[in-house]
Amino acid sequence: MTELASSGQLRAAFLRWALFLVPGMLLLGFVSSMVSGSGPGNPWFDGLVKPAIYPPPQVFGIVWSVLYAMMGLAVAVIMSARGAWGRGQAVIAFIVQLLINLAWSPMFFAAHQITGALVVIAVLDVAVIVTIWLFWRVRPLAGALMLPYLAWILFATLLNWQFLVANPLADGQRGAPAVQRIQL
Repeated sequence: MTELASSGQLRAAFLRWALFLVPGMLLLGFVSSMVSGSGPGNPWFDGLVKPAIYPPPQVFGIVWSVLYAMMGLAVAVIMSARGAWGRGQAVIAFIVQLLINLAWSPMFFAAHQITGALVVIAVLDVAVIVTIWLFWRVRPLAGALMLPYLAWILFATLLNWQFLVANPLADGQRGAPAVQRIQL
């Protein structure tokens, strides 16, 4: 016998990891969003001047849900590659980039630190590139699953920078802007 595991066993391992990691990734993204008060409905954010490239707000929830699911699948591919050379490094890189990712929303939406968020997302860009490279070395499919995520965060980096340019006085601003909405 020359195989360590049958193809059926490998598929079963992937499915077990995917059933745990995909919902886990979605949950982490949702919790980060809720804790930080991200998106519309945040008085500070609603008061910002939106850059011309800012997409409709509903796009963010859809895109992030798809990206977190793809990230969960990518890391499931890596986790099921038991014994593969470089797997441990790839998992560590994934965890590091995920922690950086989860730090961005609280920095931008809760702390109102547009410049700080720009630094965080620039570091995230590099961390995701490293993660993709390490994933690709273990399993090219896992690296490919992370490419849309990289494209989106590069767009988000540009968007973050444009928010800073359009709202220099809002960077670090505490509390709500001067305009307050009252719903009757």
